[in-house]
Amino acid sequence: MQTTGRSSRRHWATPIFGVSMGLVYLCVFTIGGEPGLGAVSLGIMLALSAAVAIAGRHSELVRGLLDRRDERIAGIDLKATALTAIAMVLVVLVGFVVEVARGKSGWPYDRIAALGGLAYMAAVAWFRIRS
Repeated sequence: MQTTGRSSRRHWATPIFGVSMGLVYLCVFTIGGEPGLGAVSLGIMLALSAAVAIAGRHSELVRGLLDRRDERIAGIDLKATALTAIAMVLVVLVGFVVEVARGKSGWPYDRIAALGGLAYMAAVAWFRIRS
């Protein structure tokens, strides 16, 4: 299968983002006085980015997730993203309940839940207007 320039750029976007985030982690950990953790975080992100780049060359699923042209894989990705969102919402809500039960304010879970709810409502409105 021959890749076009556009498809090749899509393939590299995720690994490049991963390396960039590794550099951000290195910077913020170093600023925070933990350069060793920054180096470890950068190493992890480099390894994961390399694994994604290599897997994208050998795995139909990873390749499909990277270039977004396969509708079946895009559907799988959408379902996986929705399931991940449900899990994260449950974790935030449980964290809030536990913090309140301990007599605390619920911070930061209350703000995360509020932001998530606002983002969801904005997304529903946006997609309703667009469709």
